[in-house]
Amino acid sequence: MQRQAASMKRSLFNQEYLDEQFNELEELQDDANPNFVEEVVNLFFTDSARLIRNIELALANGPYDFGRLDDMMHQFKGSSSRCKRAFQGVKQEYATLKTKLDAYFQMAREAS
Repeated sequence: MQRQAASMKRSLFNQEYLDEQFNELEELQDDANPNFVEEVVNLFFTDSARLIRNIELALANGPYDFGRLDDMMHQFKGSSSRCKRAFQGVKQEYATLKTKLDAYFQMAREAS
């Protein structure tokens, strides 16, 4: 199981779903808080789900407040974007990343 979890993690890095920041988060994890990384990721998904709903509502109900949309997109994506199509891509990547990390965390829990 540990080898499978390690292989899955390598795959997430190879597919560029994870980067060095994930390793830095793992370095902060210890015996006192063994699920630190998973908790941080779950907080990200909780906040992101709220932002996705807010962005969808803002895009569905014109006229657009581009300043507000820009702020929300900046919070969600890390850089501003006003393009509805770009948002759909980000939303799909979010769903894919969540699915992959949920599977990884489950495998990692089972391996330990």
